[in-house]
Amino acid sequence: MTDITTGQFIAFNLTLLAAMASPGPAFLMAVRNAIVLGRRGGIVTGVGLACMAALWTLAALMGLSALFVIVPWLYGALKLGGALYLIYLAVMLWRHAPDDLAAPEKRSGRPFRAGFLVNLANPKSVLFAAAVIVVIFPAGLAPLDAGLIVANHLIVEMVLYTFIALVFSTPRARTAYLRAKTLLDRGAACVMGALGLRLLMTRAL
Repeated sequence: MTDITTGQFIAFNLTLLAAMASPGPAFLMAVRNAIVLGRRGGIVTGVGLACMAALWTLAALMGLSALFVIVPWLYGALKLGGALYLIYLAVMLWRHAPDDLAAPEKRSGRPFRAGFLVNLANPKSVLFAAAVIVVIFPAGLAPLDAGLIVANHLIVEMVLYTFIALVFSTPRARTAYLRAKTLLDRGAACVMGALGLRLLMTRAL
């Protein structure tokens, strides 16, 4: 029997949706891969994003945020690696912005890995998850309650990213993107690079 109420789940999901809708690297990758790789590639990217996001929530429930406080250099190392990865993605996106659109990736592993790594590159997610969990849910959650929270997070992210893939993989969206590919890709590169620099320059904790 779980002690979590429906109201707590609604509050958690509304907070989660608000965070996902912000223009971060995960949202940018979900939209761009849906356009470039098509519906299937966009959905697989979303699965990768969702899996890593749910793992960050699991890590928060298991106390990884407390470990970051005890061993701050560990968080610093993860933050540095994540920031450099986002900056690398931004540089590659800028450099290849004028290139012709590549053929859609046939293997599902690459878009999944791309989504997974983008969310892995942001260790702040575990701190966000920990803060939200502390505010919304009661202390001393049972394993069943923790499992329900993680499963709920996974499902919400997969549903939203699937919706994004269905919307942005349409011929109309793809045509509009191709008309302004260089400008849009370099704009996305600037946003992603700025997010990486922000992550790099913020305090460890």
